[in-house]
Amino acid sequence: MSPLCGIDLLSFTSSPRFHGIKNLPAGWHFVFTGATKSLSIRHGVWFRVESTGSGPAEVFVRKWDAQKEELAAEKDEAEILRWKANLGSIWKEGLTPYRQSATVAANDAGEGFVEEKSDWGRLTDCITPSLLSRVTGGEWNDWTLTSASSAKVDRDVIPGLSEEESTSRPEKELNFLPVNLKQTWRVGAVGRERTEAAKDRSWALGDVIRNYCSWGEEKEVVGEMQLTFLMVLTLGNYSCMEQWKRVLNLVFTCQTAAKDRPDLFTRILQVLKLQLRHCDDVEGGLFDLRDEGGSMLKQLLRNFRRGMEEVFDGTEASEVQQSFAELEAYVKNELDWELGDSYVRTGVLELEDGEQVEMELNDLEGEDERGEYAPIIVDLGHHHDQREPASPQ
Repeated sequence: MSPLCGIDLLSFTSSPRFHGIKNLPAGWHFVFTGATKSLSIRHGVWFRVESTGSGPAEVFVRKWDAQKEELAAEKDEAEILRWKANLGSIWKEGLTPYRQSATVAANDAGEGFVEEKSDWGRLTDCITPSLLSRVTGGEWNDWTLTSASSAKVDRDVIPGLSEEESTSRPEKELNFLPVNLKQTWRVGAVGRERTEAAKDRSWALGDVIRNYCSWGEEKEVVGEMQLTFLMVLTLGNYSCMEQWKRVLNLVFTCQTAAKDRPDLFTRILQVLKLQLRHCDDVEGGLFDLRDEGGSMLKQLLRNFRRGMEEVFDGTEASEVQQSFAELEAYVKNELDWELGDSYVRTGVLELEDGEQVEMELNDLEGEDERGEYAPIIVDLGHHHDQREPASPQ
């Protein structure tokens, strides 16, 4: 089988004559590879091209370790010099251009290219060296991770065995921002303060930014959202998928922070819209946005919309509200999502044979306090414990 290679949002199967990629533009890049196109762990490395000016071209050399099945750094200086000296001989036939399209014919340098997207720069504009170093533990231009890299919170530990014994092969631990959705209030908070912090997680977001983002820079939250999403697209990394969900759950359950940090929330909404456009870049889709797979995100956005109505006075649309309106229009047109409170709950559907069936939308019962989510009255008397549905007012 031909090994899989990829850079940024471009992936392809390679041939023996493929030796690398040339003409990389300045900015962030992610190279990844796997022993096969499927059923193999993918390995990748982040690096940054600082300039594409008239000076000497930067050359990044990595090698595939067949024994360990991993993409390793070439540390032999003599080998690196050899590759640099031989660039002229492999430039035309052995190196494929960075810019490719689906219409390019198969060649000896690379086969089966997937159509290139032009959004890579906007998908990575909040990623920083300090973020990559924190998450991967790597150093400049050597930030590596694999499909199996995981944060400790996402690891499966077999009962009765130690963490080391539960994994057949130790993988790199990812150090994400600590998003704890089970405790979103300060230590020592009681009563109303604790209740409010559980409903509006703005304090928890601020705590993450102040104590865990580099220099208290709020855009690192956006950067982590970008990094984790791209690692799902390219590597299929499960832990990154879970962290992406945790970040979204945190930011979209904030209310006062949306008003206090407009730049942050405007950027998050813009990035999310762009990411949703690329969900289908994953084979089989990142998740089924049109069905139950998108219910989590749909509910978060509906609740966030309600929260904005409470914190913004409505006299003039803020940048956050404008960005949300653009996102709302997109999911309505592309995914048929209704984020407003006005929607049809029941109706009659006519089948192909002419039979009419009454249908009811029940996927939002929790938000509308219907069905099993309807309020109940609990009798806390000492003699009996009975529950009965509350009568509508």
